[in-house]
Amino acid sequence: MKINWDFLFELTNRLVEIGKTNKELPPLHEVEPFKHFFTKNGALKYSELDERDGKFTRREILTRYLLVSVVLDQGPDMIGVRELLKNVTTNLYRQEIRIFHRPLDFFKELGISIEELLSTHKSMKELRAEDWTKETNSSPEKYRLFFAQSMRGIVSTKQVLDYAVHRWGVPLCVPLLLEQLSDSPFKNSIQPLADYIESYESAEIMAQQLKDNETYGLGSAIGDKACHLFAKWYVSSFGLVKRRKNDPGWTGISYELPLDSNAGRVLFRTGFLLELAPIDNYKKWNVIQRNRGKNKTDYIRVTNIRGKRVVNDIGDKKPWKDYVFITRNFIKDISRPRTLKIQRIPNLLLYKLSQQNSGSKFSIDNFDDGLIYIGTNYCYNHSEPRCEKCPLNDICRGYRHDRGLIENFTT
Repeated sequence: MKINWDFLFELTNRLVEIGKTNKELPPLHEVEPFKHFFTKNGALKYSELDERDGKFTRREILTRYLLVSVVLDQGPDMIGVRELLKNVTTNLYRQEIRIFHRPLDFFKELGISIEELLSTHKSMKELRAEDWTKETNSSPEKYRLFFAQSMRGIVSTKQVLDYAVHRWGVPLCVPLLLEQLSDSPFKNSIQPLADYIESYESAEIMAQQLKDNETYGLGSAIGDKACHLFAKWYVSSFGLVKRRKNDPGWTGISYELPLDSNAGRVLFRTGFLLELAPIDNYKKWNVIQRNRGKNKTDYIRVTNIRGKRVVNDIGDKKPWKDYVFITRNFIKDISRPRTLKIQRIPNLLLYKLSQQNSGSKFSIDNFDDGLIYIGTNYCYNHSEPRCEKCPLNDICRGYRHDRGLIENFTT
């Protein structure tokens, strides 16, 4: 099968435009200890980012918050998780437990920290369980924001201690280590985490090292999706990058798409992924898992796409040349690519759209926000999504040509 690039460009362009007007951001301006970092309208005061807030700069404090936020964002309800973090942080700071200025506070007052997690979670369940149930076709009693790692991936847990220490504690320890290790080049720096983040040649390399670095990597506390979500927020959504302007390694296409269930569901049902490889390949790669989804549907484990190659015919050599250019100059992969990786096709499409629309910036940030908006408002994770109202229904393969892509697959 030959790839229909026109379809991919059209779908990508539509998602970018949707994403530009429907941003999905954690409400940093609503976190009480950080309110003076923002204007009354919620805009970040960029000219004051390097002013100190106590021992550290505002840039550093926000970077620490975002790192904890992306780890927690792996939970089952994005809105609930972000409110949980915001409210727990505010309540702890009111008690002078300043966990982003003094990470050790979280552990020194672990009892209070856990009490706040439990009480805030109870409140969030009362507020969010009903809406979450409608969106997921589940039941209110299953609503739980605490989660852990298992053989099946991320699962909910009742053990708040495991959740608190592993999911909150591990990312809080990263800036602490950077400050304290004797051989750290960022020891005693006023922004150790921010300096460490930007010590890598590209946002993509940084995202990989968030998980894999031998000393500072978060390991099983963070997933690939969360690593790339951090890159998205740090580089594009909040624009915290301090490196020289126009450094291609730190732009909106220098990191991969955060592949989560919303992205996987929308990209599969619309036909985006099927333009790149046949469905049998996705089954062979264990991206599609037989009868593992809700109500015995086939389960789409989109994270298994990473590293998989484009199988379908790309046509002429131009896409390959552009892909190599992006890999070397934006992602900064030192090894010459041998195949097109599926997870980097959005970077290629966004790069080409930027070339075709001089002066317009197309980024993973907007593309991902478009996917999230469609996934959470129309393309629900069950067999009866709101297709008739979806702004993509006129080009969606599942809606127009193959209803089975919607009815038989869940994430």
